[in-house]
Amino acid sequence: MKTVNSILIADDHPIFRMGLKDILNRVFPKARIYECHNGAEAFDSILKHDPEISILDINMPEINGLDVCKNVLKQKPDARIIILTMYSEKEMIKNAMLSGALGYILKDNAVDEITECVQTVLDGEKYMGIAMQPHHKELSVEDKKKKQLLDGLKSLSHAELKTLKLVSQNKTSKEISELLFLSEKTIENYRSRICQKLDLPPRNNSLVIWISENKNLLSYISEF
Repeated sequence: MKTVNSILIADDHPIFRMGLKDILNRVFPKARIYECHNGAEAFDSILKHDPEISILDINMPEINGLDVCKNVLKQKPDARIIILTMYSEKEMIKNAMLSGALGYILKDNAVDEITECVQTVLDGEKYMGIAMQPHHKELSVEDKKKKQLLDGLKSLSHAELKTLKLVSQNKTSKEISELLFLSEKTIENYRSRICQKLDLPPRNNSLVIWISENKNLLSYISEF
């Protein structure tokens, strides 16, 4: 079993935190464990202490666990986050994976799954708990789409990415040119290059259609 040096637990129920901390202390006796009772505290603590593993509940005061996950990964892309929650609904699990969580397990299964989950996530791999198994295929497809989307965005220059963001906000080329202090022709050239790099058909509205079709996925990508 791999050594874990630091773990963060964020949950607004002190009794549950205490029980989880007790389990983790027994399995990983050398790990320093940080405790947080709300999402805002968890976000600040992860950025400050940089724990190897962060375990977040979803339903927390101030900031929910999924937003903590997304916001942390914008600043620390290598952060390893596990969602430990009561929610077994497919959409919630999907949102957690799209938010960048590497693990998702139910509180009801925490005793049986937390050790394997931590070890798997520590290796940078994803752990799907019992609750996720019926949705495994669909979630894998969504994850593949997100990766393809991210690869496409990485091919864009900084200027092209800024242009794409503004297009996604329903800005016209003229409005974008004014915001970026560039000519309208330059913006049109950016839009054309974006379409080429994303392998979109050469139609006037192809970029707008692509954004519309991928809006949900784009909202979960920290680079966008």
